Amino acid sequence: MTDHDHRQAEPTRPDPDRTDGAAHVSTGTTTETGDVVTAAIPELVIISGMSGAGRSTAAKCLEDLGWFVVDNLPPALIPTMVELGARSQGNVARIAVVVDVRGRRFFDNLRESLADLETKHVTRRIVFLESSDDALVRRFESVRRPHPLQDDGRIVDGIAAERDLLRELRGDADLVIDTSSLNVHELRAKMDAQFAGDQEPELRATVMSFGYKYGLPVDADLVVDCRFLPNPHWVPELRPFTGLNEEVSAYVFDQPGAKEFLNQYTELLQLVAAGYRREGKRYVTIAVGCTGGKHRSVAMSEKLSARLAAEGIETVLVHRDMGRE
Repeated sequence: MTDHDHRQAEPTRPDPDRTDGAAHVSTGTTTETGDVVTAAIPELVIISGMSGAGRSTAAKCLEDLGWFVVDNLPPALIPTMVELGARSQGNVARIAVVVDVRGRRFFDNLRESLADLETKHVTRRIVFLESSDDALVRRFESVRRPHPLQDDGRIVDGIAAERDLLRELRGDADLVIDTSSLNVHELRAKMDAQFAGDQEPELRATVMSFGYKYGLPVDADLVVDCRFLPNPHWVPELRPFTGLNEEVSAYVFDQPGAKEFLNQYTELLQLVAAGYRREGKRYVTIAVGCTGGKHRSVAMSEKLSARLAAEGIETVLVHRDMGRE
């Protein structure tokens, strides 16, 4: 049967007797003969918990692990999001939704949506981020922001009100993480342990060539200086070209120490990458510089990015200053 023999089923409309607007989850397509084809139902994780306990960090961790993350989605729309994921033909296999419960009706809608998902056999987990009152007060004071529920009272009043609203949800949680004594890296490590499985956390690298005369890249994590190599600018027949040119690249890597530098720096980056993964760091920018960002840094960046890609590191190559002269 070809793809043309199928058409998407009409979405199930919300029950008019329901006041939360939640739709039942439709998890199949319908053929012209009326046969139902079951679609893959996405795995669902709901992230909630105390404000200031690390919900955003937990969500970002799942995003880095390949989850489709939606922040502040109204609970009534969770079944609709799962339905859309089921229709994506496997492109959205894992969905994480961040919700914060700031009102009784909001909480009631969440309970109704979860009950609706359960009847549709949707696999879902609730991750609850907890923290002590002292830790939460310190965090809010450090950023000089009020608690979202404190109104005209104190931070502790807002914390108490939120803890009361969330008490039942905390009891229903599949995973409770107390972040009172955790830093960002430790929280990410706990999330990785729960959701990464055997998958090693992915590291993404940006290799950026630049010219020192235009200034250091402000977002660089590591800086490599290629000015120890002779400058092709002073070779008349090479001056008009860039490091993308084969003759320029050959000239750069024929210089004493160039190939050795590339080999040894690649080995060093392997050690650094392993450490970044252990610490929960997912992105690194490696800036490779020469005087003008045209010859040596471009040639070295090309080779270095190819080496990193061969090591399984997702790599983006950017030549910041090439063409500015």
